[in-house]
Amino acid sequence: MARNLSGRKIAFLVAPEGAEQVELTEPWKAVDEAGGTPELLSTTSGRIQAFHHLDKGDTFTVDREVSQARAEDYDGLVLPGGVANPDILRTHEAAVGFVRRFFELGKPVAVICHGPWTLVEADVVRGRQITSWPSLRTDLRNAGAIWVDREVVVDRGLVSSRKPADLPAFCAKLVEEFSVAERPEHAVS
Repeated sequence: MARNLSGRKIAFLVAPEGAEQVELTEPWKAVDEAGGTPELLSTTSGRIQAFHHLDKGDTFTVDREVSQARAEDYDGLVLPGGVANPDILRTHEAAVGFVRRFFELGKPVAVICHGPWTLVEADVVRGRQITSWPSLRTDLRNAGAIWVDREVVVDRGLVSSRKPADLPAFCAKLVEEFSVAERPEHAVS
């Protein structure tokens, strides 16, 4: 069943450099094709530098600095991976606060690969089932998460996946979660 995101604005939060390009562009495309409006946020204005693993990829224009954004103005949040990306974001107070606010408001969040490092810093994974790149397993467990090794996990509006190979399932689930007006309080799938 096709999902419609018409009228929904989705924030994509990335650091000025280090986001895994395909983990930014594929979810962006999925949101756009579902009729949503993606918006690129970063800790600085200008352009961000994406990467193909360790090699520089394309640059993308930032729509808004995260310090000037409010979670209340968005219907969902996507946190791409890349090793450096979440490592930089988790040191930026406005970025961490923006992420935390989505959880306080009960809004859906989608995170992939190394992206959950930002969630750990925001202290929002306790008691939630989540997946990630395998090297984050201990960090997530230490933060109180229930880590599992699956292609995609959904827990109360939090969509998570492990790696770029999981992107088809990840994109389908994030569009589904972002399109649902009200989610069951404690649904896990």
